[in-house]
Amino acid sequence: MTEGHSLHQHMLESQIPSSPKEATAMDHTPLRGLKRWKWWILVALNIIFLLVGQAVATLLGRFYYDEGGNSKWMATLVQTIAFPALYIPLFLFRSSSTKPLTNISTASTNQPSFAKLALIYVVLGLFIAGDNMMYSVGLLYLPVSTYSLLCATQLAFNAIFSFFINAQKFTALILNSVVILTFSAVLLAFSSESEPTKVSKGKYILGFVCTLGASALYSLILCLMQLSFQKFLKKETFSVVLNMQIYTALVATCACVVGLFASGEWSTLTGEMLGFKKGRVSYVMTLVWTAVAWQIASVGVVGLIFVVSSLFSNVISTMSLPIVPIFAVIFFHDKIDGIKVVSLLMALWGSASYIYQNYLDDAKLKAKAHNGHEVSNGSTA
Repeated sequence: MTEGHSLHQHMLESQIPSSPKEATAMDHTPLRGLKRWKWWILVALNIIFLLVGQAVATLLGRFYYDEGGNSKWMATLVQTIAFPALYIPLFLFRSSSTKPLTNISTASTNQPSFAKLALIYVVLGLFIAGDNMMYSVGLLYLPVSTYSLLCATQLAFNAIFSFFINAQKFTALILNSVVILTFSAVLLAFSSESEPTKVSKGKYILGFVCTLGASALYSLILCLMQLSFQKFLKKETFSVVLNMQIYTALVATCACVVGLFASGEWSTLTGEMLGFKKGRVSYVMTLVWTAVAWQIASVGVVGLIFVVSSLFSNVISTMSLPIVPIFAVIFFHDKIDGIKVVSLLMALWGSASYIYQNYLDDAKLKAKAHNGHEVSNGSTA
């Protein structure tokens, strides 16, 4: 579901930052109760969750299909069904998560009504269910390497949606990133003409379109989550972030269960398990660990949205690009031709372009903080 994410010193000037980028560029201490080094540890931990969870889940999803799994609804369901595991950190850190972690005034931290909260969870949950289904279709019909490279377009879509929804400013580097990632996807479209595949051309195109559409919808979801944190939930605590993940996953899971039974796929699951090439135990463990891996990745996504910003979260998601295709070649014997290599390099270039923009913002932040500290000391003297 992603998905750089920061709410920073701009909150000192207004209760809600008018721009995620402005927030990012102003203060790298969005968790006001944490020291800077602790904040970086939290960011690093969420990055590890996202990268490892996303890579493992994607590879296991491909393994499920290759070994005889055919249920798209089951492949979709496992992406959210492990959400009860999130109650563990929610319980463990509840005592330390009741204090607002951002500098938002008491007047602006009133809880939203139950109806508004339910609407946010239901809408985002249904979006997540639809998004996961499109990803499942894409993974079914595309090689893992092609699928992973297409997912890099999330960053381009996220930059566009952030511009309209979160007042994200377009800099030259971000625009460069969007253009390069777009061309990367176009290259993959051309490479599909000569790529050997076990599915028909029509199904290949369907997988291509679904993956591209899922990337766009995923980016929209991240931006809407950030908007919800800023404009509606307002009281940004660890428990609020986890509740967002838990209840949207609950809605998505319910939608997938309905789809599983309505489609009739539930009646084929027993035969699917018995016919799984690696055996019944492997079938069950594949689904279980896929579910766990997706939930670990989800924690990383939402954590980065909360700690930093949605655009940064998507940048980190693209960092799995060199990981997944390499393992896809090793375990699934995917073909990496020249066009895919160029597409991979362009995707990494586009990601690096935005990461460098964040580096410039961080340097600007440090300079402003240093100058402000000197001015403050001068006034005191």
